[in-house]
Amino acid sequence: MPENRQLHFNLFLMGVGHHEAAWRHPRTDPAQAADITHFQRLAQAAEAAAFDSVFLADGVEARSDGGWGLISHFEPLTLLTALAVATERIGLIGTVSTGFTEPYNLARQFASLDHISGGRAGWNIVTSAGDRAAQNFGRDANQAHAVRYQRAEEYLRVATALWDSWEDGALLLDRTDGAFADPDRVHEIHHTGEHFRVRGPLNIPRSPQGHPLLVQAGSSTSGKAFAARWAEAVFTAQQTLAEGQAFYADLKRQAAGHGRDVRILPGVVPVLGSTESEARTLDRELDELINPSRAVSVLSGVLGIDLTDHPLDRPLPPLPPVTAINGAKSRFELIRDLAERDRLTLRQLVGRLGGGRGHQVVIGTPEQVADHIETWFTQGAADGFNIMPPILPDGLTDFVDHVLPILRRRGLFRTDYAGRTLREHYGLPRPASQFAAA
Repeated sequence: MPENRQLHFNLFLMGVGHHEAAWRHPRTDPAQAADITHFQRLAQAAEAAAFDSVFLADGVEARSDGGWGLISHFEPLTLLTALAVATERIGLIGTVSTGFTEPYNLARQFASLDHISGGRAGWNIVTSAGDRAAQNFGRDANQAHAVRYQRAEEYLRVATALWDSWEDGALLLDRTDGAFADPDRVHEIHHTGEHFRVRGPLNIPRSPQGHPLLVQAGSSTSGKAFAARWAEAVFTAQQTLAEGQAFYADLKRQAAGHGRDVRILPGVVPVLGSTESEARTLDRELDELINPSRAVSVLSGVLGIDLTDHPLDRPLPPLPPVTAINGAKSRFELIRDLAERDRLTLRQLVGRLGGGRGHQVVIGTPEQVADHIETWFTQGAADGFNIMPPILPDGLTDFVDHVLPILRRRGLFRTDYAGRTLREHYGLPRPASQFAAA
């Protein structure tokens, strides 16, 4: 690896914190989850610290059990547009599913965000697991796992063709000759496939980045193969250094087979204190605010097995094989392996998942968190990290004020941006139009 490598940091925005019970902690204000200025201040703070990007997850479903998940949150592209006008340099990554949208609309939306932000848009590609979301779109059940990825492959072919349908220089705006655009540089794509039929061209000129940065988060076999072909950054979740190194090496190898490179950013929840004891006190306070019955209900949905009557202080019952899971296979395996490796009871498992939903939770002083980040970065497990503060805004403030200075003193993270676009932050090239190349 190059000696002058620098960490990439993405701030994962999640309401008032990533811990399941963050909204109940006295250091947060749950009403801020519906306040646009809360998110703008967080994005501005991350930009002042030279984070590469902010990121919004999304799901097209809600539970009706009266829990925190019932409270609506902003649709990502709408919120990111509001963040674009409140910031200047930081990247803006939003999640949109290929399962419940059409590629023409999505390509237009992300091209618009890229224009509005001056080249800072990124798309986190998901295929959407579970039946609850599908039931909001006229289906009784979701598509099979393999079919979802087949649809995603075709979706990406259509979206990238649409972004390329306007070549660079196609927009002339020649008022003297009355030439608005060069028709030889604007192309219909004439796509006909199993899932989509799209004529094109897109109704917005080519954006500053050409394509938005493409991000993906699946870690199943299908997910990694898809990422190797399409993703330019991958948000992932591994619990141990050995698991992180194996995932990193495998995905880098697969991407290289397609002549590509990809940035890998595991998620990490930094629970910080001036002493380790202080950090553990915060972690314990948050865990004690978890509603066990609701957490078990959510876990049941993830695992595809009803655990609502299972004793909290017993290990998990036997789980079905991963081949029987039609939902998020990689998350199922992560939870299963975590429970088996650490011999967790159901109560302990929902506590561990409450902190980071399967991502690493690092509890300690700023030096301990910085050591963890440096180890993964220098030992072949990460190109950077998806930072997931347990509480917001305080968790971000603590990370910026106390962890980043340590990493900068060690020469691992920049003090300012070197470029203006999200691709430049991640050190990735701007793609040429496939029509221009032809």
